[in-house]
Amino acid sequence: MAGGPGRLLSLALGCLAALAALAEQQQLRFKPAPAPTPVRLFTESELARYSGQEEGQPIYMAVKGVVFDVTSGKEFYGKGAPYNALVGKDSTRGVAKMSLDPEDLTHDTTGLTEEELKSLDDIFNDVYKAKYPIVGYTSRRILNEDGSPNQNFKPEDQPHFSIRDEF
Repeated sequence: MAGGPGRLLSLALGCLAALAALAEQQQLRFKPAPAPTPVRLFTESELARYSGQEEGQPIYMAVKGVVFDVTSGKEFYGKGAPYNALVGKDSTRGVAKMSLDPEDLTHDTTGLTEEELKSLDDIFNDVYKAKYPIVGYTSRRILNEDGSPNQNFKPEDQPHFSIRDEF
C-alpha cells in the first residue's frame, strides 16, 4: 500500500473531518421546531386580558371551552376588526348562531337547535382546530362551580379530542 499506515490514518482523519463538517451543516439546516406553548387553564378574567385591545398582546378566544390563539387572524379578531367581539371570552353560542349579539357571546349552549349545534361542531373542527393553536381550556370546562376539579372531565372523552392536537 503506497504511503503505508500513516497515509491510511491521514485518509481516515480526513473522512472523519468531512463527516463532522457534514453533520454540523445538517444541524444548521434542520433546526428543531420551537417548543409549543404549554396548555393552561383560563378563568374568565384571565381570558379577558387577551381581547386584542393591547398592541403586541396575543389574541385568544374560546369555543367549547377550548382556548385558541387567533393572533394570526388579527385582521379578523384584532382591535376594531369585524369579529373582535368574539375574543377574550368563550363565545361558543355566538359561533354556533353566527351572531355577534352581546347576549350570544357566552359559553352557554342551552336551547340551541340541532342545526346550530352541527354548525358549531363544523366550525370548531374545520376553522378553529384546523387553523389556530390551542393554548388552554377555560376553567369552566375542567372545574366545578366551587372550583374543585371536575372528576368527570377526561380530555380523551371530549368530542373531537386528540392528544396530538390538544396537548
